[in-house]
Amino acid sequence: MTFSLVICTYMRSQSLYSLLQSVTEQSLYPDQIIIVDGSTNDNTKELLVKNKFRNLDYYLVDKKDRGLTKQRNYGINKVNDGIDIVCFLDDDVILEKNYFKLLINTYTEKTDAIAVGGFISNEIIWKKRKEIFNNNEYELDGFIRKMGRRNVIRKYFGLLSNVDPGIMPLFSNGFSISFLPPSGEIYRVEYFMGCAMSFKNSILKIKKFSTYFEGYGLYEDLDFCLRVSKIGKLYVNTSAQLEHHHDASGRPNQYKYGKMVMRNGWYVWRVKYPNPTLKSRFKWNATALLLTFIRFTNIFTTNKRKEAASETFGRIIGWFSLFLYRPQ
Repeated sequence: MTFSLVICTYMRSQSLYSLLQSVTEQSLYPDQIIIVDGSTNDNTKELLVKNKFRNLDYYLVDKKDRGLTKQRNYGINKVNDGIDIVCFLDDDVILEKNYFKLLINTYTEKTDAIAVGGFISNEIIWKKRKEIFNNNEYELDGFIRKMGRRNVIRKYFGLLSNVDPGIMPLFSNGFSISFLPPSGEIYRVEYFMGCAMSFKNSILKIKKFSTYFEGYGLYEDLDFCLRVSKIGKLYVNTSAQLEHHHDASGRPNQYKYGKMVMRNGWYVWRVKYPNPTLKSRFKWNATALLLTFIRFTNIFTTNKRKEAASETFGRIIGWFSLFLYRPQ
């Protein structure tokens, strides 16, 4: 299969360079690399002039095409004719050498796949053990990881997801892809992480990333995956691995992030379930308020008090705004 790689970047020239270096070491190299740069300086452009990468097309976009979803749609429109698969990577990831080979081979192994996601290897510590020793552990396929305080509290209040990772429960707030273990297995999902995803090009001809999400675009990947999952099957290949290093540059302030958590979270929930039951509505709101309270306690339990306070305030304003004007 032929495949293109689309990388949307913003003010992260050094992170992008590290990613491209890992791409050059791949056992299977992209037929086309599309860089869509929304930067307001020339650092990325100058770096790519000095350092040549095979099959690379560079595009510097202006304000009207700036923002993650807009840049992704821009990149889709630049994909060469005859390409079978389009891969997307965040500009702050580093690939293991067989990432593309394993990812693309998934489409051969799972012939009904219309989209395949990769696996982040450096964020969660997993242990190979089938027995859960305490209430803060999570087990899947013989691997154990810690759930984290927020999920332990959600479990205590009966607000924890009752479905597999990568599947959205009726009240949203499901287990993320980070709850899939490094088992080497391929898992059926409804969504995966935007930093490591791929789609059949035929799907991208009929589906585009939503321009509802502006700028940083929190949950834009979830929105797109949920819409695509209505017409075909999505998978995550836990053998196709990369590291995600979360470059802080280009991210919104904590107040805006907090508002996006609420408003964008509500939006993607309604993408999946346009008419949720009364019980699901109660559980969504209860979860949202509980997580806001947990974030509030971080003001007293972490060194980043200002960030925690700002995000908490953003979450509160975002939640109240849903009663005044909901996302359309």
